[in-house]
Amino acid sequence: MPSLSEAERRTLLELARLSVVEAVARGSLPEQIPNNGILAERRGVFVSLHVRGRLRGCIGVIDGEEPLGQAIVRCAATAALQDARFSALRPEELGDLEIEISLLSSPAPIASEDVEIGRHGLLVARGAQRGLLLPQVAVEHQLTRERFIEETCRKAGLPREAWRQADTQLSGFTCEVFSTEEPGPPPV
Repeated sequence: MPSLSEAERRTLLELARLSVVEAVARGSLPEQIPNNGILAERRGVFVSLHVRGRLRGCIGVIDGEEPLGQAIVRCAATAALQDARFSALRPEELGDLEIEISLLSSPAPIASEDVEIGRHGLLVARGAQRGLLLPQVAVEHQLTRERFIEETCRKAGLPREAWRQADTQLSGFTCEVFSTEEPGPPPV
């Protein structure tokens, strides 16, 4: 997965911020979603929102079924207003908003012993149940390899030991992660 340029990163972060501001302050999405360059690519992406260093929402897509621009708009707005783990962002929080974007490589089967903390994100699937944890989760929570796999199973709604069973699929992926340097004022 080739690395993005600083201009491409800035474009994606600005689109995510615009989407959050439009959703929170105006109850809408941006009218025009650019669909050129990096924004036309089809890739998995997660948008994480932090306010004063605390996670306030994280939503993403694993498969690039739509152009990246559309996925970022949808994920950013949904993370701001509809992540079931958090209350909706309020307009007064927008000035302290920090945005992190994780672009995913395609998930591929991985053996448990090959999982590298800080390098791999995990996707566990059994039947219709799926759970995903980004690579930074293992680092932030200082998880061991086995605990990281167990927590991904738990996220899928499966028993912690489900990864040891033949009918459970364990896939790994890498991410290019980038964020706003510091909270900034929302776009006008």
